[in-house]
Amino acid sequence: MLLQVRNLRCGYGSLEIVKGISLHVCAGEIVTLVGANGAGKTSLLRAITGLLPPWSGEIVVQGRHTRGLPPWKGVSNSMVLVPEGRQLFADMTVWENLLIGGYHNPDRLMAMEEILTQFPRLRERSQQLAGTLSGGEQQMVALGRALAAKPRFILLDEPSMGLAPLMVQEVFSVIRKLKDLGVTIFLVEQNAIAALGIADRAYVMETGEIILEGDARDLLHNPEVRRAYLGKGYKEIWE
Repeated sequence: MLLQVRNLRCGYGSLEIVKGISLHVCAGEIVTLVGANGAGKTSLLRAITGLLPPWSGEIVVQGRHTRGLPPWKGVSNSMVLVPEGRQLFADMTVWENLLIGGYHNPDRLMAMEEILTQFPRLRERSQQLAGTLSGGEQQMVALGRALAAKPRFILLDEPSMGLAPLMVQEVFSVIRKLKDLGVTIFLVEQNAIAALGIADRAYVMETGEIILEGDARDLLHNPEVRRAYLGKGYKEIWE
């Protein structure tokens, strides 16, 4: 397993946000965690990457216990986070943003060429300031920046946020391609239809706890998931 989380609890001040969660991600999988806004998904990612100190529980990445390690150690473990809202360096070019992502990679220039081949639009925009790109293009830069580190494992936080439906389809198509490149993905999303449509397995999170887990396709057709996360238009949208 690339990631194991066991009985993890964390929060802010005296407020517990993540309430004893356990989950795992195996090499080669796309695993998604879906849930409404405020469920605790981002706090869980922050704990996994070392940005939020856990109160209790275990986090194991590639067989190494990471609790208490600084966030930059995650990159050394071939784990990279693509944060919510993309968080690019807006006043730097696309090329410069990608180059920063490969800071720890001694073969970053070779990696950059591979990224620009995978994302032809970024090659066209390589000298453009990242802050002037569309939301979808910025998300591609964020994905490319993560790939520049040559990770085995990418954590994606709400990649569809703020994107038009057609761009959501394009971004999720890219995520599928990442799996074909041998990258394991843990996808945190509110857009349950898109996430469950590309994932192998899934967890459903509600108020800090995992309430359902299983095969992504099974959960996509689970009546409780449909009612809570997909809405009345689910059937028409999917069909």
